[in-house]
Amino acid sequence: MGDMRKIRTGRHCTFVMHVHLVFVTKFRHKVFTDAHLRRMEEIMRSVCTDFECELVEFNGEDNHVHLLVNFPPKVAVTKLVNSLKGVSSRRLRLGAPPGRRLGESSPTWYATTGRPTSSRKVIARVMGGVAVSAPVPATTRASTIDSGP
Repeated sequence: MGDMRKIRTGRHCTFVMHVHLVFVTKFRHKVFTDAHLRRMEEIMRSVCTDFECELVEFNGEDNHVHLLVNFPPKVAVTKLVNSLKGVSSRRLRLGAPPGRRLGESSPTWYATTGRPTSSRKVIARVMGGVAVSAPVPATTRASTIDSGP
């Protein structure tokens, strides 16, 4: 409770502003280990430092984390939350070895209908020159339908 009473001052204001944030995994999947939580705390502290905020308390379990952040009035909570979520996700995925739970890259699947030639060229350009296999030509139904009255 002693940390909660710390009053911060700005040029024209005196403030104590805290926000309690809870980040939950998608579908509450249990993906966080102790190593993930320790790394996430480091990441969250560095992001808070960039925003001139203080991460007062951090706690988590295998499917969610709690943060108590002391922030100045000039920081928008939405921008802080967006940065915390984005940076922590990106750094956790980059630092983790490929696995089932965090950061695994899955194969890319592509299905097309219509103009496959131009679509393959566009997809190949977007994917950085990765070869895309040619689609199977569609059979026409006109040859199997009777044209009688």
